[in-house]
Amino acid sequence: MQNANLHPNTGMEREKNPEKEEGIPWHTAFFEAIQMELDEYGQDLQFISEYPLNTQPLKIDVVIIKKSSDAAIEKNIASIFRKENIAEYKSPDDYVSVDDFYKVYGYACLYSSLNKVDMKDLTLSFVESHYPRKVLAHLQEERGYVVEEKWPGIYIVSGDILPIQIIDNRKLSEEENIWLKDLYNKLEPSEKRRITTEIYRLGKDKADRIKAYLYVIKRANLESLQEAGEMFDIDLAWEKLLIDSGDAARWEAKGEARGEEKGRQEGILNIAQKMKKAGRPFTEIMEFTELPIDAIEQL
Repeated sequence: MQNANLHPNTGMEREKNPEKEEGIPWHTAFFEAIQMELDEYGQDLQFISEYPLNTQPLKIDVVIIKKSSDAAIEKNIASIFRKENIAEYKSPDDYVSVDDFYKVYGYACLYSSLNKVDMKDLTLSFVESHYPRKVLAHLQEERGYVVEEKWPGIYIVSGDILPIQIIDNRKLSEEENIWLKDLYNKLEPSEKRRITTEIYRLGKDKADRIKAYLYVIKRANLESLQEAGEMFDIDLAWEKLLIDSGDAARWEAKGEARGEEKGRQEGILNIAQKMKKAGRPFTEIMEFTELPIDAIEQL
């Protein structure tokens, strides 16, 4: 999956905008989540985060570009996709207002003009964690648009020159949209366990792409995770992602490693030891750490 810094038509480089340390980087997690949702179509899509519209601080949260106009993206959240697709994300404590709708619609017009993209080749997606009651009512009553909930939580808006959808990520299918559905700050215990299970299942090649997402979920749900006694599983998943993705700098900062490969081995053994002390089955430890059984028995 390509995470490009340059627009393929204009070559414009996106401006870097580091997240504030005291804030939770929801937008970074959303960028990872939407890539994971569309992972099976990664060869056909290009993702651009915080695309700058000009020299002023006007940015589109995510632009998703089909590498080929003929690419078929058979995913519920991408049913409206055309050649170039603009997505606006609102964190769990925010929502899409009527003003937000027109602001992002204006971004789409400006994007079309700057990049010489026909408006008919664009789509607009809004993602939030609430039912978009006010903005849907406005679009139906004031603009005369037609709204259809085509899939749970996905409201397709028809009547404009470009397709529009507004997504309530909390109503999405847990089978089809785990990454977007669980991008939330009040997760239920079953949802937290579901994320952890899915993280365990991820291969090494995907580990690096989900670190920010896991960080946000853990930080946003820290208190409830501690109350539910589930910090152990989340911490293990977090540690293993740091190791598997080769993030030696963070691992060394914990005093656990000296050198990337040595740090990886020490980190994996440390995790296996924690799991063994917690009474986890050998088969689970072997599957999670990929260590041979004799190495686990020696711990």
